[in-house]
Amino acid sequence: MKFLADVNIEKPIVDELRKMGYDIEWVAEVNRYMDDMSIFKMAQKENRVLLTNDKDFGEIVFRQKLITTGIVLFRIKGQDVKGKEKLLKRLLSAHSDKIARHFVVVAMDKFRFIPI
Repeated sequence: MKFLADVNIEKPIVDELRKMGYDIEWVAEVNRYMDDMSIFKMAQKENRVLLTNDKDFGEIVFRQKLITTGIVLFRIKGQDVKGKEKLLKRLLSAHSDKIARHFVVVAMDKFRFIPI
């Protein structure tokens, strides 16, 4: 599984995924001024699951009915980086088969998988 981390994803999360051996591009290292549609198209073109804190990608997927490899949206109050890392690791270890072709909402108390 390959990932594209939106510019709003914290560097420690990107670093942790790289340490775990995942192929991950980070928008902040590519072009921090990319708009949401350009980020979406990059993920789509490169067959990457998009990691983001931005709810606008739900609009792109569901209202505009655009296809994606998958999106993981973090909805965690306070933007707790260590908490996000733990949740992402749990998501990848327990549900990696459910990420592709899903819009995954990661909250402190649950994961929600919405088919795309």
